[in-house]
Amino acid sequence: MLYRDFRDQAALDAEYAVEATVDSDAVLARYVSLSDAVRARLDARLDIQFGPTLDEHLDLYTATKNAGPRPILVFIHGGYWRTLSSKEFALVAAGPVANGVDVVVTNYSLAPKVTIDEITRQSRAAIKWIYENAESWGGDRNRIYVSGHSAGGHQVAMLLETDWSAEYGLPADVVKGGASISGLFDLRPLPYTELAPALQLSRRTIELQSPQLHRPRLCAPLLISWGEVETAEFRRQSQDYLATCRAAGAQVRGFPQPGLDHFEAVLGLSIADSDLTKEILDLMDLPSPAPTP
Repeated sequence: MLYRDFRDQAALDAEYAVEATVDSDAVLARYVSLSDAVRARLDARLDIQFGPTLDEHLDLYTATKNAGPRPILVFIHGGYWRTLSSKEFALVAAGPVANGVDVVVTNYSLAPKVTIDEITRQSRAAIKWIYENAESWGGDRNRIYVSGHSAGGHQVAMLLETDWSAEYGLPADVVKGGASISGLFDLRPLPYTELAPALQLSRRTIELQSPQLHRPRLCAPLLISWGEVETAEFRRQSQDYLATCRAAGAQVRGFPQPGLDHFEAVLGLSIADSDLTKEILDLMDLPSPAPTP
């Protein structure tokens, strides 16, 4: 066996090569169209540098109808750590901004140019920058929440494992909560898939970057969501990590989304009164939106 009950790469690729389960060109076109519309409509400040490398920048979408200081939702994009950017995911700002939340969509360097360890470092650096600069745009640095999809969902778990005080000189609870959507928490199967050449996963990286292999020491509550028509392995990844966190006594809850696949599971954030937006507002201790007439 390569991993669990999987005997060969083809079987694992069928579970983890999720782009092959949909019309990937149509999915990307939908993301781009929705994101273009959001950038045209919202107060957007793009490509704000937060770190020393060219890829370390973020896009800020502010809920200007609220005077502030406003709560902040950070979003980390997916793409298996090797594709896409912050620009395809402006769509996630629409729902939260409509409810008075500032949204920060981060960008990061991609594999194989960098390792997942470096991507995690960049995500942590983004949180430090946001905390130190939030007041300059009317954000509330004491109400920072993180979210992400797929590879970005993995980053959410890594951020909640961070010892912010010891490693960054920030308050231990600088991140007040997290929402991982269709995330990856156990990297052990990936070296046996078509992803292996790009991700360059060493044994050390797998151990350090697999939240499922750690005793959860989450610094904040976590929402774990997944689409109920995702591949069996993606569903299992979320369900197993949910169980691991619960067994450790962490503040965690699951939110399965009926009828949605891997790429649809994040789209609720583009709608002000969607079930996903409501769940994240609840995580942020904010009132649920009124239904759209």
